Amino acid sequence: MKLYFKLLRDIKKSLGQFIAFVMVIAVGAFFYGGLVTYSDNLNAYTKDYFKEHNLSDLNVYYSKLSKEDAAAIGGVKGITKIEARYTFDAAQPFDDFKAELKIHSIPANNEINTPTVIEGSIPSQKGEILLDSHYAAEHGIKIGDSITVQANERNINLTVSGLGENVEHAKKNEIQDHKAYGFAYISEESATEIADGFTYNEIMVDAAEGSDLEQLGKSIEAQSKQQQLAYVDQISKERSFSYSQISQTIDNNKLMSKVIPFVLFLIESIILLLAMSRIIDSQRNQIGIMKALGVKNRSIMLHYMGYPVLVGIIGSIIGCAVAGALFVPLVTESSARAYALPGIEFSLSYFSIIPPIIFSSAFGMLACYLSGRAILKERAAQAMRPKPPKKMKKLLIERIPGLWSNISYSYKLILRNIFLNKYKALASSIGVVVSTVLLITAFGTQMSLLKVAGQIEEVYTYDLRVDYAMGTSSDAIKQPSGVESSYLLSSFPVELITDNEKENATLAVTEPENNLIHFFDDNEKKISLDNNGILVPKSYADKYQIKKGDTIQLKFTAPELKNKTVDMKVLDISTQYSNPSFYSTPAYLKSFDIDYNPTSLLVKAKDANDLANVRASFEQDSQVDTIADKEDLKKSAQYIVKQNSFVFIMFIVCAVILSFGAIYTISSINIYERNRELATLKVLGYQKYKINRLIFLENIILTTFAILVALPISKSVFMTIISALSSTHQQIPDQLNAAILLGAILVTFLLTIVSNLLLRKKISKINMIESLKSIE
Repeated sequence: MKLYFKLLRDIKKSLGQFIAFVMVIAVGAFFYGGLVTYSDNLNAYTKDYFKEHNLSDLNVYYSKLSKEDAAAIGGVKGITKIEARYTFDAAQPFDDFKAELKIHSIPANNEINTPTVIEGSIPSQKGEILLDSHYAAEHGIKIGDSITVQANERNINLTVSGLGENVEHAKKNEIQDHKAYGFAYISEESATEIADGFTYNEIMVDAAEGSDLEQLGKSIEAQSKQQQLAYVDQISKERSFSYSQISQTIDNNKLMSKVIPFVLFLIESIILLLAMSRIIDSQRNQIGIMKALGVKNRSIMLHYMGYPVLVGIIGSIIGCAVAGALFVPLVTESSARAYALPGIEFSLSYFSIIPPIIFSSAFGMLACYLSGRAILKERAAQAMRPKPPKKMKKLLIERIPGLWSNISYSYKLILRNIFLNKYKALASSIGVVVSTVLLITAFGTQMSLLKVAGQIEEVYTYDLRVDYAMGTSSDAIKQPSGVESSYLLSSFPVELITDNEKENATLAVTEPENNLIHFFDDNEKKISLDNNGILVPKSYADKYQIKKGDTIQLKFTAPELKNKTVDMKVLDISTQYSNPSFYSTPAYLKSFDIDYNPTSLLVKAKDANDLANVRASFEQDSQVDTIADKEDLKKSAQYIVKQNSFVFIMFIVCAVILSFGAIYTISSINIYERNRELATLKVLGYQKYKINRLIFLENIILTTFAILVALPISKSVFMTIISALSSTHQQIPDQLNAAILLGAILVTFLLTIVSNLLLRKKISKINMIESLKSIE
């Protein structure tokens, strides 16, 4: 019990240092609790959700398919069950735009990709529709409302029987735009009327457990060709957009929930190693007395280990509590924007507090053991004697004739102190190195996300993108007055095929002289489009190691092109941060006997006054399907910034807290270890400001050394983070510019200055008599 009270007195004596330790642990526990809660809850929920609603293992697409043909496919070995349905794209017109709807027929006795009914009921008769609940909320649509959709060149009136979600549409698109995109389900009776003689065009496959989906897909394709069916394509569950996006999110968060806290706890162990060494050295006499009084070495060691254990418990509780109050609500909001997962809840488990306590306490106890084992081996009488001062050899710089004598006395003191305690100086620098790396990474990632949004203005300089209805001839396109320039554009859905891998993509085709879209290479230099090849997005090039001059294989997946596969030459690699697309010219496309039928027009108005009139004129054109402006282009970039900003803002705040904790503790230790030296200087008449400057300069030197070491490490860590966030559909700039590095360096130096200012009182309180008597 007496040792317990002694522990409390030790904490009170250096309360600032204790709080700094608690802050470091709290930061690690905060990230661990928040990220583990997100990844674990999301992982557990999606597993149950996919299983409960039986997410299809394969989706196979056909131009048309009869019920008998579908039944024959069901006989392929490895298939447990199949369900056929009719899927088509529709549009719902509103006052100022048209929203896109993906509509599926619901098979009889539906058991695969079953919908979750939020309100109302599944369509049971002709003319009813189950609508995406998020889409309905965006447009104020309720059960019982009548809506009109356009499909197969006709208007179809449907009554909303229910609102729901579906496991296959948990992620609709990159920006999860519920206003412009939605999905719906209708009965097979309604599909019969819409399709003019109902046939299926899609099969959902439930594979036997343990089946090789790649081999099963080949078997289905072979069977389809044997039956001479109008086979189009297939996609596995793992390759589907929704499933792959959720899986990637879970994997990234699992990795971050392990790496980030581990790094933070590692910093804590380094700082604790220094601190416990200082505490044990300062209480050397007390340890000797305890040994003389018969206190066992084990009890003494456990007494000092109580310090990091107490720090770990308090820090972990605070960190997890803040994560529950701040991180989890933000994650819940972010998840609701990113995915449509009905009923998902994120709650911080009480068990999530255990790993931070265990890891932080284990690191701290190890630091105590390494710091105290030497003194505990000494006899009581020896321990009660002061520790003999270290011997100091001549420095290399002292052996250079004329140099040492020209260095001021203050700098001589600094250099001697650093080299006398070089291992502790190195350990101190490691804490600052890691803190600086975190700051640079946090600042760099946040700036990269902002740069994604900023590139839109540089790449796209048109005012409007006008999309025309299918079948509209380019000769029939009429342009109103007030248009300064315009260029035609067409988009083809394609697949990039490399080493038996397939990746969905878009091929945009436009004239080479189109100056409303600009292309840049990795060094932000402009590149041009010509008739000798295609421009490949850097996001695809990085993933599949595509280089300028290579030949790549693209498969055109539009039904009218019948999966035509061509080999195209890579003209250049284009940096496209948001909505990356392959780009080609009409002439190059025609060299593969593919017709160029543009369906979009890029328009730049003469001025702002003309823009409103130009838009109004296009809106009155019956051939115009949709009109988009720059704000629509910015949605994707703004979405990824919004989704990730709060995490990295938290990361920046925590990195600052961690850096301050590390620098404050290291500075505090430095002052303690030089008590006698500083007391001697005070006795000799050294002014207070000179002593403060001495400590300040030494800390600045150590911080400068740490920053120089941190700079090359930061680039590697930054690249790893960016790689985890990026995908083929979203490129994030991976370059650290001078402003980011300078900003992080300035923050590190600022924290060093603040720490020194806070510790000035500690220097003032040094008792000269006690410090000078300590070696007697």
